Amino acid sequence: MAKLTQEDILAYLDEASILELNELVKAIEDKYGVSAAAPVAAAAAPAEEAAAAEPSTVTVVLDSYGDAKVAVIKVVRTITGLGLVDAKKLVDGAPAEIKKDVSMDEANDIKKQLTDAGATVSFK
Repeated sequence: MAKLTQEDILAYLDEASILELNELVKAIEDKYGVSAAAPVAAAAAPAEEAAAAEPSTVTVVLDSYGDAKVAVIKVVRTITGLGLVDAKKLVDGAPAEIKKDVSMDEANDIKKQLTDAGATVSFK
């Protein structure tokens, strides 16, 4: 028996009718005990749901500075790189966006720094 090349197989697939391709798929399933694409579709659905459940980037929002306004201003300056006056205006304008489109890891780190200073923080 002559060995078929990949090009021979692709040429056959190009010329075969839908009925012939359907019979080929059934024969492969029967011979090798596999199923055409059903497990892939089932496995993809939970991964898509998980990706949709948790956003990849968020915006960190300072809701309030609490009782430690000066400490929060210092942390905001460190995080944003703003000067003293601009950081004070940002904190005074709470609720205010501290950083936009950051990863969840970075957002959690920023939240920890701000809450340790006495602020209340949320994500959008």
